[in-house]
Amino acid sequence: MRRNGRLIAADIQGQIDTIRSVAQHAGLSQTCLEHIDKAERVVPKMQATIEFVSSYVHKQVRQLDLSPPVSYVLHAHLIPSFYLDRVAQSRTVHAGEPLRELAQRLRTPLFEPGGVLAEWSEVQQNELKQQAKELAEVCQRSSSNVEGRNGYLSLRNHQLRGLDRPRKRECLTAIHNFFLTRADGSTAAERFFGHKPSSMFAAILQSVDLPPAPLSPPRRAAG
Repeated sequence: MRRNGRLIAADIQGQIDTIRSVAQHAGLSQTCLEHIDKAERVVPKMQATIEFVSSYVHKQVRQLDLSPPVSYVLHAHLIPSFYLDRVAQSRTVHAGEPLRELAQRLRTPLFEPGGVLAEWSEVQQNELKQQAKELAEVCQRSSSNVEGRNGYLSLRNHQLRGLDRPRKRECLTAIHNFFLTRADGSTAAERFFGHKPSSMFAAILQSVDLPPAPLSPPRRAAG
């Protein structure tokens, strides 16, 4: 069943409320309750992430200029089926089998006689499948990039002091996403959004007040 960020966040919040009630009834420590509160604070960010990914996928599908029936099955069947395949790859063979079977049940009828995509040529079908695979990876890529970045910072800079400061982590992440480039000259932000962003340093200069010029000649301390 298709779900949006608001419904998913409400479901997660309901589970957290149940967990908190059980924890309080069991008399768990204050530390355990604080962990539950910490998880609860992430829910609004999860909702925002889901809504961002959803809007991005809708934008990409609109650019394909598909008919309404094809656009619907791409959103409701093809993209979810390839996402299930991706999740199944992270499970054991036995645990992933139900996900793969569900993916096939979503995908196969579309290409059989009488299906929405049955009249398409094999080349067109393969192109649409490839589009669906790429869009199914958007949510995974957007989340794994964040976790991978945090892991890299921890490994690369664990010997440095001050990494636990949020402002320092945000600065390092901004440099990684908008300034550092690969061999082809592209930044992480450019690869993710599909277009070159504005200059990071130009944006900094526009938002930072430059200090006044020093006195000439400089004043000397008396005595």
